[in-house]
Amino acid sequence: MLLQRYMIFVVLSLTVQGVLGQNGWSVSYQLQGICALKGSSVDMPCTYSYPNDNTVESTFWFVEKNVDLAETPEYKGRVEYQGNKEHDCTLRVRDLRESDSKTYFFRFITDKDSYSGPTGSTLSVTDLQVEVNPATVREGQRVTLTCRTTCTLSGSPAFIWYKNKLPLSTTNLYNNYLQFTASSEDSGSYSCGVRGQTKLSSPAVTLSVRYAPKSTSVSVSPSGEIVEGGSVTLTCSSNANPPVQRYTWFKKNDTGVWQTGSGQSLNVSNFRSWNSGQYYCEAENKHGVHNSTALSITTKAVLLWMRKSNFRSKSKEDTGNTEQDKE
Repeated sequence: MLLQRYMIFVVLSLTVQGVLGQNGWSVSYQLQGICALKGSSVDMPCTYSYPNDNTVESTFWFVEKNVDLAETPEYKGRVEYQGNKEHDCTLRVRDLRESDSKTYFFRFITDKDSYSGPTGSTLSVTDLQVEVNPATVREGQRVTLTCRTTCTLSGSPAFIWYKNKLPLSTTNLYNNYLQFTASSEDSGSYSCGVRGQTKLSSPAVTLSVRYAPKSTSVSVSPSGEIVEGGSVTLTCSSNANPPVQRYTWFKKNDTGVWQTGSGQSLNVSNFRSWNSGQYYCEAENKHGVHNSTALSITTKAVLLWMRKSNFRSKSKEDTGNTEQDKE
C-alpha cells in the first residue's frame, strides 16, 4: 500500500512538471546562441507566458542554482533586467568579460507556482585579433590582414580597419579582412574594430614591409666651394628595410670609374685638384642595391698675388738736393 502511494506521488509530480511546460507555461529565448565583443553590452531577448489566473511576483536570471545574477558578486552592477512582470524578460549585460561565456536561464515566480525556461541562452564573449599572412612581407607581395574572433559575431556587424590609429576609409566595411599589394608606404601599425564600437578595437599588429634601398642620395659638408687643401666629408643616405648593410663609394671622371671607399661617410682631407670628380654611393641590403646620383666635387684654387716694391735709402746729398730744388 505504501509503495502504491509512492508511485502515485511520483506520477503526479511528473504530470505537474509536464503541465508547467505546457498549458500556458513557457519561456522563449529568441537568441539561444549569442556572440559578443569583450567590453561591449549585449541584450538577451526573451519572452514568457503563464496561465491567466496567475500573478507574477518576482523574476530573475541565473546561471546556476537559481541564484539571481543581480546578487552575484561578479555580475553585480553589470546586469539590468529590461523586461517586466507581464511577458518581456529581456536581460542586458554590460562590460562583457570572457568569464561571462555561459548559458543563462530566466525564472519567474507567481502567486501559485514558478517556472524556468529549460534551454537557456548561451553567450560567447570574444575579443578581436589581427592575423597577418604572410608573416614576413616583401614589397610587391600580396598581403592579407584578417580580423579574427573566436565566434561569429551576432548581427553581422561591419568591420573597420585602422592604420597608426587612423581609420582606413578605402576598405570594405563589411569584410573582416584587408588585402593589398604591399609597398614600403604600407609599413605601420594595424588594428581592426567593429563599426559603432570604436573603443573596442583589437591590439595593434605591426606590419613591416621589407624592400631594397631606395631614395639614395649624397650630401656634402661643408657646403659651398671647397678650398684646395681643405677637408670634405660626403655622407650617403638611403631608405631601406632592413637597414642598409653596406655602403660603397665611387668616383668617376673622363678616364673611368674607381671605388674610393666604404662606409656611410667618406672623408677626403687635404683636397687637391686631382681629387675633383663626380662622387656617388651604392647602398646595399639583402633585397638589392641602389645607387645615388653623382655629385660633382671641384676645388677653388687659392691664388697668391705678390707685389714687388723697390725701397731706396735716402742720403744726406739726396736731402740736400731736395732742399735746393725746393728753393
